[in-house]
Amino acid sequence: MLKENVIKQNDKISAAGELTALIAMSGGVDSSVAAFLMKEKGYQCTGCTMRLYENDMIGEDLLATCCSKKDTDDARSVTDLLGIPYSIFHYENEFRDRVIEPFVCSYERCETPNPCIECNRFMKFDALFEKADQIGCRKIVTGHYARIEEKDGHFYLKKALYTEKDQSYVLYCLTEEQLSRTAFPLGELPKEEVRKIAARYGFRTAEKKESQDICFVPDGDYAGMICRYRGHGYPEGDIVDKNGQVLGRHRGLIHYTIGQRRGLGVPADRRLYVVRLDPVKNQVILSDEEDLFHRDVPIREFHWITGEVPAGEVRCKAKIRYRQKEQPATLIPRPEGGRALLRFDEPQRAATPGQSAVIYDGDYVLGGGIISFDDPGESGGKP
Repeated sequence: MLKENVIKQNDKISAAGELTALIAMSGGVDSSVAAFLMKEKGYQCTGCTMRLYENDMIGEDLLATCCSKKDTDDARSVTDLLGIPYSIFHYENEFRDRVIEPFVCSYERCETPNPCIECNRFMKFDALFEKADQIGCRKIVTGHYARIEEKDGHFYLKKALYTEKDQSYVLYCLTEEQLSRTAFPLGELPKEEVRKIAARYGFRTAEKKESQDICFVPDGDYAGMICRYRGHGYPEGDIVDKNGQVLGRHRGLIHYTIGQRRGLGVPADRRLYVVRLDPVKNQVILSDEEDLFHRDVPIREFHWITGEVPAGEVRCKAKIRYRQKEQPATLIPRPEGGRALLRFDEPQRAATPGQSAVIYDGDYVLGGGIISFDDPGESGGKP
């Protein structure tokens, strides 16, 4: 079926378009070098920046974000040097509806979401593929550090060769058909080599600092952004221990996340951590660190890159946050659509609702989904 779909897509694109590429350019060094490498391979390239939001959407100045004028100027300077066309595509409404609003709603459900994954799913790939089809481009190209392998008529997502920069975790939502039309030119390069290439060819992005924050929360204050976006604060409530004893008051549940220790404002004779948020009682529950550990992690919205759900259990390695090293586990698909149970060999610390769990077979990404303890049939797998 994949081959048939790819053939049908090829029929829509002229023979001259087989070596055409639409480069998603953020104004940083990675996408700059990705554009250069695709041109070196003989592709007819078009650079573009996706304009995703305006100041009044997030209540912040855009000077330090990926939608700033400086970033679009930097991207344009690179395309000018490369001699390729450049466009800015406006997706403010789509980004608000598909990324910002779900991000805010997730926090309001006492989750801690990763909006970069949703941005990749709905904006950098779904929306950009539609644009590529409109202008007749065969490939979508980004500066992600990941690899794609074609084997036996199938396309697989793999970790970057240099794992310290690997970004495959945030790409698990891609489909095999999307992978067949995607290129990650940086997948086999170390970061220092990428900067050397940029400097060698005079890109002004060569030494540009990387952003470590969510693009629409440039100051890292998620709760502040949510309050500005909604136009109101959130009710205070009790901080309690696991037996229900009141320890203090919280500032609103959106200010807290699982595993948090600092900023609780509760005097104690030992270290206490946020182990649960209760939206019904409007409570923050604290306990000792040992209560943060779980072997069983329920997953919703599980996405298999191949599109095929295995009939039985899958031995794998898995990670429940971006910076975590993969841990041995068994993935147990559930009969309910998109549900699965991830059972780790050893208890894992601070599995956080709203974050993504991604599973691997060696360097290959099998799929992933959203951590969710809202299923009353799951105990959380306490050791």
